[in-house]
Amino acid sequence: MAASRCRTTFQSKQVETDGTILPQERDMAKNPHTNPNSGEANDTDFKTDEQSKSENLEKYRSDATGHDLRTNHGTRIADNHNSLKAGERGPTLMEDFAFREKLNHFDNERIPERIVHARGAAAHGYFQPYDNAAQYSKAGLFQDPGKKTPVFVRFSTVQGARGSNDTVRDVRGFATKFYTDEGVWDLVGNDMPVFFIQDAIKFPDFVHAVKPEPHNEIPQGQSAHDTFWDFVSLMPESTHMVLWTMSDRGFPRHYRNMEGFGVHTFRLIDKQGTSRFVKFHWKPLAGTCSLIWDEAQKLWGRDPDFNRRMMWEDIENGDFIEFELGIQVVEEEDEHSFDFDILDPTKLIPEEVVPVTLIGKMVLNRNPDNYFAETEQVAFNPGHVVPGIDFSNDPLLQGRLFSYLDTQMLRLGGPNFHEIPINQPVCPFHNNQRDSMHRQTINKGQASYEPNSIDGGWPSETPPAPENGGFESYHERIDAHKIRARSDSFGDHYSQATLFWNSQTDVEKEHIIAAYAFELSKVQRPWLRERVIQEILPNIDLELARRVGEMHGVETPSSKPAPAEQLGKSSLAESPALSLMARLPGNIRYRKVAILVADGVDAEQVEAVKQKLSAEGAEGLVVAPSMAPVKGANGQTVTPDAMLNGMPSVAVDAVIVAGGDQSATALSESGLGRYYVQEAYKHLKVIAAVGEGQELLAAANVPTGEEGIVLGGTVDDIFTPFSQALGQHRVWSRDGKANDMPA
Repeated sequence: MAASRCRTTFQSKQVETDGTILPQERDMAKNPHTNPNSGEANDTDFKTDEQSKSENLEKYRSDATGHDLRTNHGTRIADNHNSLKAGERGPTLMEDFAFREKLNHFDNERIPERIVHARGAAAHGYFQPYDNAAQYSKAGLFQDPGKKTPVFVRFSTVQGARGSNDTVRDVRGFATKFYTDEGVWDLVGNDMPVFFIQDAIKFPDFVHAVKPEPHNEIPQGQSAHDTFWDFVSLMPESTHMVLWTMSDRGFPRHYRNMEGFGVHTFRLIDKQGTSRFVKFHWKPLAGTCSLIWDEAQKLWGRDPDFNRRMMWEDIENGDFIEFELGIQVVEEEDEHSFDFDILDPTKLIPEEVVPVTLIGKMVLNRNPDNYFAETEQVAFNPGHVVPGIDFSNDPLLQGRLFSYLDTQMLRLGGPNFHEIPINQPVCPFHNNQRDSMHRQTINKGQASYEPNSIDGGWPSETPPAPENGGFESYHERIDAHKIRARSDSFGDHYSQATLFWNSQTDVEKEHIIAAYAFELSKVQRPWLRERVIQEILPNIDLELARRVGEMHGVETPSSKPAPAEQLGKSSLAESPALSLMARLPGNIRYRKVAILVADGVDAEQVEAVKQKLSAEGAEGLVVAPSMAPVKGANGQTVTPDAMLNGMPSVAVDAVIVAGGDQSATALSESGLGRYYVQEAYKHLKVIAAVGEGQELLAAANVPTGEEGIVLGGTVDDIFTPFSQALGQHRVWSRDGKANDMPA
């Protein structure tokens, strides 16, 4: 049936062919009962701001203060300590409904954990666009620089179970839920811009390979085992991402210090209907830096919740976490102008080729009220988009659009997971979906279908428009045969891995070499180690292969063994933006500094150090042999924040040893005191000692007279050089000899 022609004010790119119904003309093909309701958006009179989601959650919050203990059905409970029995020593009776309800609920408290990204921590906040954002997308959250859109962000590790550790070598998830006026937008990414595979059909294989091995469920949350290295050594496309994971990016110091990436190429659609390809970036305002491998390992046992604890405590203390949202913009006509395919998720666009344009700022400023209700039940899906944001044909992204919805329905008990409070949009949501498990909405009216006339045609469709319009997929013309294959443009597996390697500093390269050597040492089958060292690493860099090979007694080739089409060729020799050190903090804001004290400490020095650190945005934490109040040399009492073995040096960024004869002697005679500064030295941390505090460094055989060891008679003497050194995060010049310290 031919459609009559009708024009609206919305303009879109289009392909005119005989008999084609253009996007603007579809309204006239609708049922006449619903068409009158579809001329423009209707439910637009609500107002949202930064607090909208918090207010939305308020009706679900429960505070038991001042309330009686009751069953879930409202009956007051008289005795919550004893079940109903037939006599004091008799059997428990089945009629005890309060006991049965309590135990039944307890027995069913757990839900299936996420298959990947099971361990996570989250925070609430807001996003505010910059003036330039609106030119790239018609999405409502980008239009008004004065508007703050609520967000909920979950950071996670990929491999481990919910009970695994924070500081394992792993990719970190960076998932952001925007509660916009037009619906929920989920930007679901990682702290690395590429991925292990090119096609989603290989995702189950990759996850099975990296997870604990099925015969013994070992190891937990680690890639250092046979099945992982077997898989990646047989899949050259994974080489680039494996290299990122072997770098210091594998264990960020703090969630505030890691970049975030959308990974895939997306589309943004502006008000004129013009589409542009984009890559999304989160840039941390606190700079990028990481833990050191040995430090990360020790944190596994000393504080397995290190990253989530740091975020929680910082937000509680008002040290909010800030990122800027950036995009790399590629015009449609430039899609094929690169030496790689922008739809290939194992590739990135170097920032030197397409700079990142910053379009907004995100601030995380409130912790969740309840971990399970919010952090565990939040359901992200890259398929949650709003008008002005659309997808590309990236085959990994296309698979994720199915997979996320599928897994959330199983994990959260059916298709109504959108009704869980943390997942609900802040705007109204009405449709004809009904029933299923855990349905909470009580839908009024007789019609649960569309079109209808008995309910006035409501809820009705909204045609696309430059503002407040219905979602319309980009009108992309596709003319192709169905085929199971990959484009030849996806065949380059090594050029960007080489680019990443060439872009690292010497220190970062040494860490990567050590990472490969360690990981492969855990591989039991010699021929797997040989395959990685002889057939994969040389294609990245011959020296990298040689150095790792030396540590495993494996000879390496003198030339790259892969065929030319897999080696590829990059237009850049290096990309400085790929180094973590490209964005070092440069200041000491948010840094945690241990101030070591014992009885007899110079209490005035301690107070002076704390004040100076606070003025620079850092936090001084008094660490003592015990939690008992410390007696200062002047009689003043100093209150410890932690014990030497309760807040080890791996949990702080730097160390200052306060003066005072008695204090210095006590710390020097303490094995914990000596170990504290030895370990800090080993992990390249800045160490300062004031006055008599220098005795501890001598007793611990910590070398003095070198960079990063700051000595002085007063706090004023040490503070400026201490602060300058800490602004570089680590004492990188010490890296080559740090392992000489036996800590």
